Amino acid sequence: MKIKNEWLLITIVLVPFVYLATIWHELPERVPMHWNIQGEIDRYGNRAELILIPLLLPLLIYLIFLVVPLIDPKNKIGKTGQKYQRLKTWITAFMSILAMVIIYSAKNRSLANPNYIILALGVIYIIVGNYLQTVRPNYFIGIRTPWTLENQTVWKDTHRIAGKLWFAGGFLIVISSLVFAERTNLIVFLIITGILTVASVLYSYFRFRKISGTAHTDSD
Repeated sequence: MKIKNEWLLITIVLVPFVYLATIWHELPERVPMHWNIQGEIDRYGNRAELILIPLLLPLLIYLIFLVVPLIDPKNKIGKTGQKYQRLKTWITAFMSILAMVIIYSAKNRSLANPNYIILALGVIYIIVGNYLQTVRPNYFIGIRTPWTLENQTVWKDTHRIAGKLWFAGGFLIVISSLVFAERTNLIVFLIITGILTVASVLYSYFRFRKISGTAHTDSD
């Protein structure tokens, strides 16, 4: 890891901490910590709990991204070069923005429009979809099912298809966020996410079955 390449990410991680420190004196002792699906506050907590938000979102995610290449037994993630670095940057930036949205909502006792968060998730899906199509087999990132990990062809084919699905799904989520009200948009988001996840897993299974069946036929 080159420290000079991490300064941007370190800055991104620190932004929510700086924002929280800046508004700390404006916060009451008890602040909203959770909202229900109707956008109503259903739990308050001590303002000190807000420190957990940047700790558990951008900082923790960033540290995970740092550690994973170090424990990758075959250094396959390290061989992806800038692709992994770009993914790390985008995901960490999203978590940093999400942390600030939560802190801002707690400060103003009003939940920011959830559609903005879901729209941002749609953009992340687009980025991840683009990344999936080129990611090499590894133990940490990607569609890691027993069948993709067992066979490199299954891995390659699954990630090629899954990448296109997640890319398209991300666009649908972005459009949904611009068109539908919050509750409907949340339902659409959950449905699309469920379909993308199940479809990716099922494809890896059936692709493995097909390859295994062909291999058995050829051996006979």
